[in-house]
Amino acid sequence: MTDVASFTRQNLSVDQQLALRTAAVNLGRTFDGIYGPETIERFLHTSYEQFATIGSVPNFLPLLAERFARQRLQALAKVEGRRDDGKPVVLFLCTHNAGRSQMALGFFTALAGDRATAWSGGSEPGSQINAAAIAAMTERGIDIAGEYPKPWTDEVVRAADMVITMGCGDACPVFPGTRYENWDLDDPAGLDVADVRPIRDELERRVRALLDQLDVPATGQSV
Repeated sequence: MTDVASFTRQNLSVDQQLALRTAAVNLGRTFDGIYGPETIERFLHTSYEQFATIGSVPNFLPLLAERFARQRLQALAKVEGRRDDGKPVVLFLCTHNAGRSQMALGFFTALAGDRATAWSGGSEPGSQINAAAIAAMTERGIDIAGEYPKPWTDEVVRAADMVITMGCGDACPVFPGTRYENWDLDDPAGLDVADVRPIRDELERRVRALLDQLDVPATGQSV
């Protein structure tokens, strides 16, 4: 794989440069035989740039870039018919990808297990997950503190079998042939945990109904 020279021009620390090179190698292993070095490096580079733009903590940028590039390449492989495990894919979208869409993702992942895939994104991603949303989900035994706000990209939207929108309005992407559903729920931004709980509980109800629509059995685990 070519080196990450395009990153070194951005005055990155030696540790960051090494982390990005390691990320490129990891992605190369995952997508060996599917995508070549140039495609992998391009996705890693653009993912890094997107997180740098929204002000993510510099030391975490290489890790975030690798995680997001991996998701985007998985989506692209499905769209292009290069790799598809046949599991339904749901994309949760809201404005900042810091509250509603992250809680929905948390419930979906906990309830669906490995029987379906869920992603999330925002039209104007924030810099961190809503602390009250994290606390409210922790009460249900679901940890979303390790998630991160991220933008949506064309390949991720196109790979989704269903897109759930929550408050992003006209900014939410629309692709012909993709199923869309809008969930009209209050934005938890600025609310305390007590006020977030009703939003959380409604999200769980809707996620369970969505799993029924998709014929994906919810785990027996109580959340």
